[in-house]
Amino acid sequence: MSRSGAVLAVDAGNSKTDVALVAEDGTVLGSARGGGFAPHVIGAEAAVAGLAPLVEEAAASVGPGPGPTVARHVSACLANVDLPVEQQLLEQVVAARGWGLTSAVFNDTFALLRAGLDELHGVAVICGAGINCAGRLADGREVRFPAIGHISGDWGGGGFLWMEAMWWAARAADGRGVPTLLAQALPGHYGLSSMEALVEAVHLGALDRSRCLEMTPLLFEVADAGDPVAVDLVRRQAAEVVALAVAALRRLDAIGEPVEVVLGGGVLTAGHRLLLATVDRLLAEQAPHATTRVVAAPPVVGAGLLGLDHVGAAAAAKERLRASYASARGAGTTE
Repeated sequence: MSRSGAVLAVDAGNSKTDVALVAEDGTVLGSARGGGFAPHVIGAEAAVAGLAPLVEEAAASVGPGPGPTVARHVSACLANVDLPVEQQLLEQVVAARGWGLTSAVFNDTFALLRAGLDELHGVAVICGAGINCAGRLADGREVRFPAIGHISGDWGGGGFLWMEAMWWAARAADGRGVPTLLAQALPGHYGLSSMEALVEAVHLGALDRSRCLEMTPLLFEVADAGDPVAVDLVRRQAAEVVALAVAALRRLDAIGEPVEVVLGGGVLTAGHRLLLATVDRLLAEQAPHATTRVVAAPPVVGAGLLGLDHVGAAAAAKERLRASYASARGAGTTE
């Protein structure tokens, strides 16, 4: 492979991975997409090894070369890199691959933050399969959260909400809880006759866990119909998004400053009006100078921008990178 790229940008999420080879002028030379990134499950070495075919595919357009190096700098924004020890290990493993002359590893929340802003000055909350938050100010102050699930105080995300919806629906069906339309909507979605049948299908594996995620958008549909239980769950999710953002602003000593809060991830970019309106209302109450911005641009754009920052690329190059993805995928930024 040749050293034709300035930046090898990697956005490795829970469910999918995007890789792009970017020239110094912001031109995307090649790209590839693959599955999720789970170093906490299969180990750091195996997880990074799984990126290698995507790197090769992204670099194929610039031709083969004498070694593994494909770019001046590797900018890798990775899911499940939540603790300092995990980041240090992934930095070593990525560097050892030799894909770039230099490399940097970030939690994938920073890809969202950079994709949504012209510089790293703000707070990002991502609510996709899980939920996470990071913040960084122009003076270098930074805040992160462990974001490893219930044991680190997390609540929400698509991978959690479907189980919460089932919890309430099951209790409604067997008489332990309050009535909710979820008790009919959830099994009905899968052509099942009852919550008992749905619980059995999930427990015994007849319903694949990937299909269980379909219950999360269904939860929002039931909330739109006015079901009190579903509405409360959506409002709780909004409150958790705001709790993270406000905690980050306080830890950055920026609660009274005009800071943008970037929102991303499938749950927040789906356009659920109740969710977003509640986020805006609660944030205005607790951090009146903060404003929200929903970012639908692919996070690999943020990884690429972080890399272009590192190599000192011109502003025009960064705009070209943004424009290429907005044009190719119809993704952009809405405020």
